[in-house]
Amino acid sequence: MSKVSLYVLGSFLLFISGASSFLIGVYFLVYDYVLFLDWEILSLNSCSVMMTFLFDWISMIFLGCVFIISSMVVYYSESYMGSDIFKSRFYFLVLMFVMSMMMMIVSPNLMSILIGWDGLGLVSYCLVIYFQNYKSYAAGMLTVLTNRIGDVAILLAIAWMMNYGSWHYIFYMNLWDDTWMSYLILLIILAGFTKSAQIPFSSWLPAAMAAPTPVSALVHSSTLVTAGVYLLIRFSSLLSNLNCSFFLLLSVMTMFMAGLGANFEYDLKKIIALSTLSQLGLMMSILFIGYPILAFFHLLTHAFFKALLFLCAGLMIHCMSDSQDIRHMGAMINHLPFTCSCFCISNFSLCGLPFMSGFYSKDMILEMMSLSFFNFFIFFIFFISVGLTASYSMRLIYFCLSFNMNSFVCQSYYEDNIMMKSMIPLSFLAIFGGSCLSWLIFDCPSLILFPLSLKLLPLLFVFLGGWLGYEFSSIGILTSFFFLRFYSFSYYSGFMWFMPMFSTYMLYGKFFSLSKKYDSVMDSGWGEYVISSGPGFYFSKLSKTLNWYQYNNIKIFMLLFIFVFLISLL
Repeated sequence: MSKVSLYVLGSFLLFISGASSFLIGVYFLVYDYVLFLDWEILSLNSCSVMMTFLFDWISMIFLGCVFIISSMVVYYSESYMGSDIFKSRFYFLVLMFVMSMMMMIVSPNLMSILIGWDGLGLVSYCLVIYFQNYKSYAAGMLTVLTNRIGDVAILLAIAWMMNYGSWHYIFYMNLWDDTWMSYLILLIILAGFTKSAQIPFSSWLPAAMAAPTPVSALVHSSTLVTAGVYLLIRFSSLLSNLNCSFFLLLSVMTMFMAGLGANFEYDLKKIIALSTLSQLGLMMSILFIGYPILAFFHLLTHAFFKALLFLCAGLMIHCMSDSQDIRHMGAMINHLPFTCSCFCISNFSLCGLPFMSGFYSKDMILEMMSLSFFNFFIFFIFFISVGLTASYSMRLIYFCLSFNMNSFVCQSYYEDNIMMKSMIPLSFLAIFGGSCLSWLIFDCPSLILFPLSLKLLPLLFVFLGGWLGYEFSSIGILTSFFFLRFYSFSYYSGFMWFMPMFSTYMLYGKFFSLSKKYDSVMDSGWGEYVISSGPGFYFSKLSKTLNWYQYNNIKIFMLLFIFVFLISLL
């Protein structure tokens, strides 16, 4: 009897549960059905500890997508982590990660959301530092400490909800009280911004690329970074009472900054990470404009093609002897035809090429944004960001698939059966997922009337962006790269507007100098004498005195006797 691998078994179970969750979600959507389960864990006198689960179409469809993508990633890891000595540890960490996300998705209660939320933060730290080197440790600390800000915001929101009498956010969807509720929603937005890495918390997302590639595929498609967007989709009815223009500005700038940065980056995984950041900015901005269902739709379509993109990138990095620099890659289409085909499918879907999965959600988002009476700045940045997405995708295809024949000599090109099998379902989802979901979620089509120029503008920007990406990447004998001629600008853009510096040494440098001053004044100054060494010094003197009396007690007794005798005579 052949031994069944832990990875294959886990993948099979996840796929079955994901497919069934998705079908249940579709049933709930069609019949407008919601299931609210109260599970009483403990009842003591009049006090009961309850665990509540909310199963509606949003949670079930999202859960199904998370499980299906996780099953493909776990199956892919069977081959990717095959030579790793800690592969069973990796398997259980990934499983804990998925279960934390599940906990967060089905909870209508801020208390139980916190369990999943914190679980995501802690397990993501363990996965980022998985390779155990200094770079991984630094990235892990940046990831976990930024996410702690969001955890604190959730804790404060829990404390704030004590004013209402219940932690179930579902009860307050139609309640609005300016004085209290606005503080609560601001805390929830802060939590969502840290988890989904919006400005000014963006720097941890590319740093988290230190984790193994299967983890990156999971984190950037459907789990960790989407938790913030999902939380805000759940609280979206409260957002409608708040002026969100400032948050809209932040998310639009995140989208633009990430799209611009990806055009000047050379690390393959970081380019895809910045692409995720750009798409998260798109989801957040359409959410703040007031279309939560559209944000959810893009969340699902993005999950499919982004997971596929990471799985293809992982195989490419494997073949390049673990080098992630796109300048070392080239002419891979000759050696890895299947992987490069999947890579192109996911990239075209990301760009929003007509009738691919990403086209349905992106096109609708751009049309609804054009319809929403926002100013020209928002309109302009939206379309420019779409063009930048096409630009870096084209650049990626050009560098990895066709450009630069004189690449590494120590390459081991191979296409693994297990890795290829895990890419096939995701490729189908990246092509057909968007159309199927749009037919399911939007049961009646909404008629949007635009002039022809405005209707064709998204497509125009996609093709224009692709052409620009090719132009910036191509190099001749006499010409140099575009970015070498404008080095300062390209460094500023590629370094995420210096945000990693603000999050790391520019932030803690001042605090270190302050703590050094406190140390010299307090710990090494008068505090040293009064608090640390002072009592020891005084007790030492006292014990010496007592010691002296103890060893000379006969003399002292004699002197005291004579002294008392003389006084009594007087």
